[in-house]
Amino acid sequence: MTDDIFAEAPADLVQPDRVAGRLYTDPAIFEQEMTKIFERTWVWVAHESELPKPGTFKSTYVGRQPVIVSRDRKGNLHTLLNRCRHRGASLCEKPRGQANGFTCPYHAWSYGLDGTLRGIPYPDGYEGVVDKKDLSLRKLRTESYGGMVFATFAGDIEPLADFLGDAKLWLDRFMKQGGGYPVKVLGRHQFRFRGNWKIQLENTTDGYHFPIVHRSWMASVDAETADMMSFMTDPAAITHALGNGHSVMQMVPEHSDLDADDGTEPLQARFDHVVAELSKTLDDGQVRKLVRAMHGTGFNLNLFPNVSMSAAFFRVLRPIAVDETLIEHIAIGPDGPPELDVVNRERMRIHEHFQGPFGFGTPDDAEGWDRVQRGAQAAPEMPILVNRGLGREKDDEHGWPTSHVTDEAGMRAAYSQWKQMMSDD
Repeated sequence: MTDDIFAEAPADLVQPDRVAGRLYTDPAIFEQEMTKIFERTWVWVAHESELPKPGTFKSTYVGRQPVIVSRDRKGNLHTLLNRCRHRGASLCEKPRGQANGFTCPYHAWSYGLDGTLRGIPYPDGYEGVVDKKDLSLRKLRTESYGGMVFATFAGDIEPLADFLGDAKLWLDRFMKQGGGYPVKVLGRHQFRFRGNWKIQLENTTDGYHFPIVHRSWMASVDAETADMMSFMTDPAAITHALGNGHSVMQMVPEHSDLDADDGTEPLQARFDHVVAELSKTLDDGQVRKLVRAMHGTGFNLNLFPNVSMSAAFFRVLRPIAVDETLIEHIAIGPDGPPELDVVNRERMRIHEHFQGPFGFGTPDDAEGWDRVQRGAQAAPEMPILVNRGLGREKDDEHGWPTSHVTDEAGMRAAYSQWKQMMSDD
């Protein structure tokens, strides 16, 4: 094995068992990623529950480009470039809300929820110069699957369903944690870490770090939860590469499909108060579904390049610079009648305990990501190894490259997709 994999072409910096540290530190590579990856593939922008009725909108980003996701009066979803066609001012600075349209604060050009230019103040100066139909907001192609909304600048890209491919099965399973009800967003928080976006992309299917980095969390939870997450030596705990850079890490295989329940698994005693409250209005089967799904699913699903569906929450990454990334953690729960409030309150407390800004999990993860970036500054031509489990990786009956949950199969899948896209001119 040689440590010298330095090369001029970024795609040459990815090998099957390693990648160069330059992938974290080189600004030129980062600039190409923004164009070749984030502007040429499907990027997650919203969950449909964030846009529940006509007129609702959300401001976000596709790569570094600001966009508005809106639902028009007919219920159709749109992703619009957040840039006035007149002089380039941003139209909307609110993170979310409801509106009849969007009006530029600079010269009051106004646009509909679908991006159509509706009005120009003092239009006499534009007679014979401007045709409004030619100056709608730039619209990104937008499609959704399972409530997850994606957008792309690439109009000729494959349909979203094809891009998701075999990940659709796992997305469908993830949404079963609504316990028979749809899933909705409960809340969110954001933070930044001082590191490259790919460091976080790797983390979602990195079971190897869990008992080391999250030792304090394991010590803070009840014995049943700690035992459930003790997957390091479980041969049934595996990671699959699903194609197109997607991967899934099964930490608790018996919770991979929440519909597969023979009724023998006891519900955790810590949720006795939830059972008691739900039992006032729901039957035993409904109660069991909701409580058994309290921790979410037993897997983390990584969707290349920017969103993971991790056990019981969404984690969204947004590249800011080569050495800075914004992370958004989105808590989810069942969208149903008021009697489900007790479920969602408990899910929020669980979320806060691990993912919250003062939780036991996220701060430890972020410290690890910061350290990777700092260390990668030294000898950036030296490789980052992603070879764990390579010798025992095999295709399963679905044709998915599969290895143990502590192995780096998911990272190899993501970097294979990265290499393919960065090689495409």
